[in-house]
Order: sequence, then structure tokens, then C-alpha cells
Amino acid sequence: MIKFEKFILKNGLKLIVHHDPSTTLVAFNVLYNVGARDENPEKTGFAHLFEHLMFEGSINIPSYDKPLQLVGGENNAYTTNDITNYYITLPKENLETAFWLESDRMAGLDFSEEKLEIQKNVVIEEFNQRYINQPYGDSSLLLKPLAYKVHPYQWPTIGKDISHIRDVNLDDVKDFFKHHYAPNNAILSIAGNITLKEIKPLAEKWFGSIEKKNIALKEIPQEPEQKEARTQTVERNVPFDAIYKAFHMSSKLGKDYYVCDLISDLLSNGKSSRLYQNLVKNRNLFSDINAYVTGDIDAGLFIITGNLMNLVKMKDAEEAINDELSKIINGDVNDYEIEKVKNKYESVFQFGQVSALNKAMDLAYNELLGDADRINHEIEKYRSVSKEEIQSVASEMFKIDNSSTLYYLSKK
Repeated sequence: MIKFEKFILKNGLKLIVHHDPSTTLVAFNVLYNVGARDENPEKTGFAHLFEHLMFEGSINIPSYDKPLQLVGGENNAYTTNDITNYYITLPKENLETAFWLESDRMAGLDFSEEKLEIQKNVVIEEFNQRYINQPYGDSSLLLKPLAYKVHPYQWPTIGKDISHIRDVNLDDVKDFFKHHYAPNNAILSIAGNITLKEIKPLAEKWFGSIEKKNIALKEIPQEPEQKEARTQTVERNVPFDAIYKAFHMSSKLGKDYYVCDLISDLLSNGKSSRLYQNLVKNRNLFSDINAYVTGDIDAGLFIITGNLMNLVKMKDAEEAINDELSKIINGDVNDYEIEKVKNKYESVFQFGQVSALNKAMDLAYNELLGDADRINHEIEKYRSVSKEEIQSVASEMFKIDNSSTLYYLSKK
């Protein structure tokens, strides 16, 4: 049980405090309720670009990293479809430095053409390295818009196209900051050997004077039900053929999410899993194969990816995957398998909660989902999944009409 206390400042900033006496470090996590799904389809990649811009210095602090390093702190950030998350770890005695740095850049960044150009070039280079110049790198750029036709999950966090970042101007950036980066669109969670009594005055001192803003309304179009199978075939300069299959599934908040996640573990969690044992080890059809869920706030995807062995035909490889899915649909799952993946999930979850930073991040994210206390019920939700639910959800999710398949062929 992770105990915590919550309070809200007058400007709308939500704060969560978790007392963890086992560590000398404090984790300071700021989650902004903005991700790739909040972007204009014609101006994508902004949330990720902002993750970079937030480290370019604020109005009063030209260098973000230097003062943090001087007090023994470390920081990083990440962007997803749904959120942008910034975090710091530092010694407790220097905690106020984190309040100073994060509040100042929430209050206002030091926008300039020069800094914008620097970070645009960084993101463009990242786009090239990760998606264009890497084998199989563009697979997600192809699979996502194949599966999503309406919802903004159709583009990755880095954006649809390099041109969207290249064409960003200073007014675009200022407008995005004004409508998303605000105390009333953020959750601050702090975990460490600290108390609510210590945190409250610091929060008031550093964040209390920041004015709330008019947050952009989230008018996100929901993806309609997919009613026919979709396929796409591409040829690339890669060593072996690959296959990517996506099935629409429950949102993170949906009851079926936990069922889908366990199905992915049954199929592909370690070398004892079904896909590895049957399709890699026994039949030698794939050199590597994985199944995972995207875990998005809105309805996400159940994705299967596999690299084919040389000379294996795509038709045979796909049929083998479908055979494995059919086994689950037909109820060919035993209690031992289910208990094993539940135990594995629980051990990974419990081990993760040793880290104050993981607890801070998880508390903030669960608060965004509706209540930070959700974190204390995750294990029981997985534990409650039945064999019958696995069969029922698999039968619905793995329908051929609900599939989008990318055939990624090696140029011969």
C-alpha cells in the first residue's frame, strides 16, 4: 500500500506527497496533461518539441541543468501520446532547488528564434536517426495511420513528418505553451523522506503565484469501430522480412485493459511464452517476435511484431501467428499459465515500487486517470482476471475485421 496525501493550490496545481523514509533522495515529478493527441493534425510533434524547449532556460534561469548539477541533482523527461512528464531526483536538503527550477519554467520560458532553431534541428536529427535511417524504423510511421483513421494516435510523438517541425515558428511555440503549460493543467508529485508539512509552504512559495490559464479544450475525435481488415505492403533495404499486426483494444481506463495486458504476457513475456516457444524455438519461423499493448488513455492497440527467418514465407508466418491467437480464442489456456503471468506482473510491479521516482511518476499518472489511489489496486485488478474473460476478450479483439497488418518486405 502506497500512502500519500493530496492538496490543490488556488491556481489549480494538484500536489501529491508520498513519505518514503527509506531513501535520502527526493523524486520531484511534474506531469503536464498534454501529449501528441492534443496536437493539430497539420502541426504535429509539438509536445515532443516542447520537451526539448523546456530545457533551454526560463526567463530568470538561463541554464536549467547547471544549478541542478551543483546540488547533486539529475533530471530527464519523456513525451507520450497522452502526457509530457518532467522529473528530478536530488538530495532532500536541496529540494527547494527543484521547486525553484520547475516553477520558473512553468511561469515562463525564454523564447527566442535561436533556441527554437537549435531544438528544431535536434528533433529533426532524432527523427532521421530513429525513423528514417534505421532498419525497420519507419514501421510505426506506417502502422499507426493504418490502424487509426480519425484519432490523433495515428501519428507518433515525434510527429507525422519532418516538415511539421521544420516549419514551426515562434508564434506557434508561444501559443502551444500558453494553452497547455499551466498549473491548472499539471500534477506535481513528490516522493522521499519528506512530509506534507514540509512541502506545503514550499509549494505555496514557488508555485502559488503562477496564474492559471485558459486550457485548450480537448476535442479529440474518437476512432470509429474498424469493420474490415486493412493491409499495407512495403519494400525496404532491410535484411529480413517483418510483420506488424495491430488490433484495436480497450483504453487504459477500460475494464478489459487488464485482460488484454495479460494476453500480451501469455503470448510474449520471456522465453517461456507461447510465441517464443512455438514460433521461434520449435518451428524456427521467426528470429524475434513480440506482443504488447500501447496502454493509451483512449482506446489503444494490441500489437504483434515479428522478424521472419530467412526463406520463411510471409503467408506461413502470418498463419502461424493466427494459429496462436486462435488457441486463446478457443480457450486453450490453462490455470498455471495465467497464474504465472499474474505472478510475474506482481513481482515486477512490487520491485518497481522500491524506487521513489517510480512511485512519484505512477502517483501523478494515476491521479490524471482519476485518482492516485488507483496505484494501490492495480495488482488486484490483474489478479481478478479470469480464464473466461481472457477467452471472451480475445474472441472480440482478434477478429480479422479488427486487424491492421503491415507486411514489411526485404528488397531482394
